[in-house]
Amino acid sequence: MSSIPKKELLVLEILAASGPMHGLGLVTESGEALKRGTVYVTLGRMEAKGFVTSEQEPSHPGAIGLPRRIYRITELGQRALAAWKTFTKELAWGKR
Repeated sequence: MSSIPKKELLVLEILAASGPMHGLGLVTESGEALKRGTVYVTLGRMEAKGFVTSEQEPSHPGAIGLPRRIYRITELGQRALAAWKTFTKELAWGKR
């Protein structure tokens, strides 16, 4: 089993626990463990892997700037997270 990078694992954990959110929400929720400059690169990579999906937030009348994207964990992302947790739990158990 290949490992899930730390940032991707953190994103999966946050989305699984907190539900859909935008990139800057993930930065805040992570306690700044995720950085503004890299969170969207990480999310793009995760979307390509099928771990998350995104959709553009509806624009509000009079809104300025680009609409935000809302990210959600996919079923594949949930399975990958569960498998990784089981795998690491088994490794920890074997070290006792």
